[in-house]
Amino acid sequence: MKILVINCGSSSIKYQLINTEEKETLCKGLVERIGSVTSIIKQEFKGEKAIKKSIVIDNHAAALKTIMEMLIEADNEYLHSLDEIEAVGHRVVHGGETFKDSVLIDDDVEEAIEAAFDIAPLHNPPNLQGIRAAKKHLPNVPHVAVFDTAFHHSIPQHAYLYGIPNRLYRRYKIRKYGFHGTSHYYVSRQYYKRSGKKKNGSKIITCHLGNGASITAIKDGQSYDTSMGFTPLEGLVMGTRSGDIDPSILFYLIEKEELSLANVHALLNKHSGLLGLSGYAGDMRDLLEEAENGDRRCNEAIDVFCYRAKKYIGSYIASLNGTDAIIFTGGIGENAPPIRERILNEMDHIGVKIDPVANQNLPEDGKISSDDSAVEVYVIPTNEELVIAIDAAKIAIASKQTPWA
Repeated sequence: MKILVINCGSSSIKYQLINTEEKETLCKGLVERIGSVTSIIKQEFKGEKAIKKSIVIDNHAAALKTIMEMLIEADNEYLHSLDEIEAVGHRVVHGGETFKDSVLIDDDVEEAIEAAFDIAPLHNPPNLQGIRAAKKHLPNVPHVAVFDTAFHHSIPQHAYLYGIPNRLYRRYKIRKYGFHGTSHYYVSRQYYKRSGKKKNGSKIITCHLGNGASITAIKDGQSYDTSMGFTPLEGLVMGTRSGDIDPSILFYLIEKEELSLANVHALLNKHSGLLGLSGYAGDMRDLLEEAENGDRRCNEAIDVFCYRAKKYIGSYIASLNGTDAIIFTGGIGENAPPIRERILNEMDHIGVKIDPVANQNLPEDGKISSDDSAVEVYVIPTNEELVIAIDAAKIAIASKQTPWA
């Protein structure tokens, strides 16, 4: 099946056309700066030269219209008509407690996504805008919502509850939800395939390290705990997000700096993390380069990032009572050997040993642990879009069946 996967951000749309039978990407594209004076759209069909345009795109509906036009305007062998698209898979960041699996989108689902605006104000509104716009352009195919939070619904209550009055959980559903679920799910399944290990009885730790970063403890193939919480702000130090801090810091800063709540929100989400620590950049590639040239603050930022990751890995080894494997993925996890090395340094006491040569030059199976390591270490590229496409295909097929089929 040819599935269109759509991922809407506040001012951007990422999209891919995927053949689920062959598990291959036929086309990928990106619309940036939606609502700005000039927007940019990039699109590339498999084997073809990338197309880039600068145009005015006022909103997500206009962006989706442009995407549909470009998909069939391109001279390619993979898509000649929008009628060939058999379903659309939509990434939705927050499903709250309502959605534990991917679902066929109807009016009730749209209302539930909208009801989660309060707990995901940066993500769910553009996700819903994308859904409604795509349904207008492709009204005769199934549209499926795939939630970042769904994989983490197996987390036990003792791990998802916060130490606040229980009435606040009951009233407002304030609890740990976790994110990057499609990524953690995908790389864990790839690990089982590559290693030959069974899900039942397994204990693994997956590290999705990128501009947004999270670590998940997976027991028997199910999420057992994860570093992100009620929002994606909790947990690791990230590109521009602070990660875990003492909550009292907020009250102290509000008093000392006379900050508004909006200022505090922006401070923790957009001006902290690696960017705030280094005072230079939130991109790990830039920090590694400057640290190599002797920049002290960039090196300190990297140290904090690696230490926080190490600490979470250690805590999950404790909660799982050991681990079979540690898996790295995401832009940093897949492409930064020095970061993987720093995170796993001095963990030989729990049996973690990496092969320096394999770490620098990834083998085909992605295994970078040494032969005498008690814990396997893998680097596995993530593919969240493929997870979304496969889920959308399954649900689309089921939606067309009847009890009499």
